[in-house]
Amino acid sequence: MGQFRIGWAEVDITPAKKVSLVGQFAERISEYVEKPLTATALAMTTEDEQVVMCSCDLVGISYVLADTVRGKLANNGLGLDPMKVIISAIHTHTGPGYAGRGNSARKLSGTSSSGFRALLESELPPDKKYVESANVTQNPEIATDEELLAFLSDRIAQCVLEAWKKLAPGGFSNAFGRAAVGMCRRACYSDGTAQMWGDTDTAVFTQLEGGNDSGIELLYTFDGEGQLSGIVANLACPAQCVQHRLFVSPDFWGEAKMLVRRHFGDHVFLLPQCSAAGDQCPVDLIRWVEPESDVHDPNLKRNNPPRRKADPSMFDLAGMRKAGKRIADEIINVYDEGLDAPQTSPELVHQVHMMQLPIRRATLTEVINARREIRDYLQHKSGDTVDYNDAAALQVYLGILRRAELQDKLDILDTEVHIIRLGTVAIATNPFELFLDYGNQIKARSFAEQTFLVQLANGTEGYLPTEKAEKGGHYSAFISSGLVGHAGGEMLVRETLKNINGLFAE
Repeated sequence: MGQFRIGWAEVDITPAKKVSLVGQFAERISEYVEKPLTATALAMTTEDEQVVMCSCDLVGISYVLADTVRGKLANNGLGLDPMKVIISAIHTHTGPGYAGRGNSARKLSGTSSSGFRALLESELPPDKKYVESANVTQNPEIATDEELLAFLSDRIAQCVLEAWKKLAPGGFSNAFGRAAVGMCRRACYSDGTAQMWGDTDTAVFTQLEGGNDSGIELLYTFDGEGQLSGIVANLACPAQCVQHRLFVSPDFWGEAKMLVRRHFGDHVFLLPQCSAAGDQCPVDLIRWVEPESDVHDPNLKRNNPPRRKADPSMFDLAGMRKAGKRIADEIINVYDEGLDAPQTSPELVHQVHMMQLPIRRATLTEVINARREIRDYLQHKSGDTVDYNDAAALQVYLGILRRAELQDKLDILDTEVHIIRLGTVAIATNPFELFLDYGNQIKARSFAEQTFLVQLANGTEGYLPTEKAEKGGHYSAFISSGLVGHAGGEMLVRETLKNINGLFAE
């Protein structure tokens, strides 16, 4: 195995200009920076193996961004293998996009899973035009997607190289904690349907579709002198407390990092990872607390909801700070309660797989119905303009038309998955917003003592819903919401488990 070495780095990835904030139907332009966005990298090596995990305060890491970073790491002359670099996102909705953010399926290089606005515009009759809620298309004050791709790829590559250059003898202790942050965001109703962000204050509400996971998988690293150098924190929830707001922010992870450093010192790094959490959010749909101001999201409208004694609004800074503090408090408490002795010569194995998963296909009946629904909607739409509300209303039908085009060229999605054994710990990645049930299946059946799942890594291929969610419908489970359906999800679970357990079989 050879000597185990670790190296840390962090770089600022906050754009200097204003940006178009991505992740919502409504167009938004950043007004200020709540906290800086960062990329944080942890490099780990033995004599014959290596891994670099880099977490970014972004909405996602498309293969375009990942491959651009790897291109800048090629021929580095330092022994770093760009294919052993894992780049993941915390899935904040208060950060920038970049050129190629919507691109999916490497096999069809250049294929873009365009946003619903672009799909809507392609279907508009001549007498209607799309009107932005904020001027993001022709605004010289905001950074362009091309500028952002160059900037972000430069900074992320810099972060990876800095961590690599700082490799030095060290060790780690893996641990476990709990903090209630993620909750299921899909409500089910008596007619068999489901809704993301669905109203639960209604007689037809029956249950939340899935569970939640309050566990935090933790990895504390130490330098050669036994001093704490950094922490990996893996949580099943996207960073989306302030997801509709008009500022740049790493959301609750920025708050958690600030508090962790206030306790341990500014020299300690925090690398956040989002576990399987496609159907999770920080919002409690049962104890609904209204946003402090309008969030311009048609899915969040409520008619005179009762006041609840509950968390502060998880759409605002107060809720973000509460969630961040819960995470930081648990990280600190687990450390203070005592850790296992650091592992300084662990077994390290890093496999890179290109799994072939079937794409979710649209039927001819669905395509015909989608065209009819779009035509009827636009014919009955008053006025000569459409906006994000119309894109939201037509998303499922627009997505079906795009899938019909794609499936004539592609039936299998080449899916990059990393499987790592780090001592008694397994780490497995995927490029999806993976529903929690799949993550639970992997964790429950893994032979490893502890399993870290990292979603939205080295690709952004959309939601991967369960069969139950597909039957319930709505956003996150529509065919428009992701390239792969439950058949591919079940295959991903089987193949991930086969590879994890192969590394831990006695």
